[in-house]
Amino acid sequence: MVARLIYLGLMAAAVGGWAMVEMRGRMGQSLRYLLIWGFVAIGLIAGYGLWADVQRGLIGGQAVAEGGTITLPRAPDGHFYVDLGVEGQTVTFLVDTGASAMVLTKADVMRLGIDPAALDFGGQAQTANGAVRTAAITLREVTLGPHVDRDFLANVNAGDLEVSLLGMSYLSLYRFSVVGDQMELSR
Repeated sequence: MVARLIYLGLMAAAVGGWAMVEMRGRMGQSLRYLLIWGFVAIGLIAGYGLWADVQRGLIGGQAVAEGGTITLPRAPDGHFYVDLGVEGQTVTFLVDTGASAMVLTKADVMRLGIDPAALDFGGQAQTANGAVRTAAITLREVTLGPHVDRDFLANVNAGDLEVSLLGMSYLSLYRFSVVGDQMELSR
């Protein structure tokens, strides 16, 4: 690691020295070009970092057909995501047929006005990464398209879950199928 840093430092010094010799007579113009290329580099880095969000926006989100069937496109990462109305807030869930229950992140629960510190994390769930503590909560209202479910039981994950999971406790309310790059949910 240290050898790599020394090597990169020497390379930066060599390129910097060459640039200074080349720019000595026209420093203002060279600094302008350097700033332009710096902004181009920052734009490319930002674009790379946001590419997944851009792709998701280009692919389109979920759609509700006239009969109440909800169609979800497959995301670039290969998963299906769905936005549910929960307690009047929009919460994005990863559709997880391997999860038994609806599992919310602490961040999503806080957006719903629930303080995770006040919850009793006495439950336990087995995940691919091992056991995790959970707290049971009741959601007054959960909405997907035209479908509204009241007093729905869910869990809050005590760990560092990145996205809330839509497990079988909710998915079993629907008939669902995957055809190509689309998942359809209907009642």
